[in-house]
Amino acid sequence: MERQLHTTHNKTETEHLGKEFASRLVPGDIIALYGDLGAGKTEFVRGVCDYFRVGEIVSSPTFTIINSYIGVLPNEEEVRIYHLDLYRINSTRELEEIGFEECMAADDAIKLIEWADKAQTAIPAARYSIIFHLDDKEEDTRHIEIRRTEQHEVVEPIIISS
Repeated sequence: MERQLHTTHNKTETEHLGKEFASRLVPGDIIALYGDLGAGKTEFVRGVCDYFRVGEIVSSPTFTIINSYIGVLPNEEEVRIYHLDLYRINSTRELEEIGFEECMAADDAIKLIEWADKAQTAIPAARYSIIFHLDDKEEDTRHIEIRRTEQHEVVEPIIISS
């Protein structure tokens, strides 16, 4: 398992980290995002989409559940980007109804999943897991752990000691 820890101090830095992270992504990659409300998941996704020059406004698809964007790879080929927000999902049946499995199987798309804990067992083992933790003492500061896994593991929040 590859593991990196980062700290950002505002939304702009969180977006920049997402943009920097995106440079390693290829079609077929799955990125599972974990963290509380306001932890920076959507800002990170905006950074990823900025890297791929998505021309649309990127917002969390809380009510639509899945947004689909067209981005551009470094070689100038188009790439589909699925941005899922599972906040309102409460069962495996609901995952089936939105076509979650088919979305995960799309080898030609990059998949970004907010509230991934709602679909933990349905997300393929080979993925990036990104865990966001708000700092208790410094407002707008986030500790962000990026993990690359090839097998299922329990994703727990990082513990930052002061």
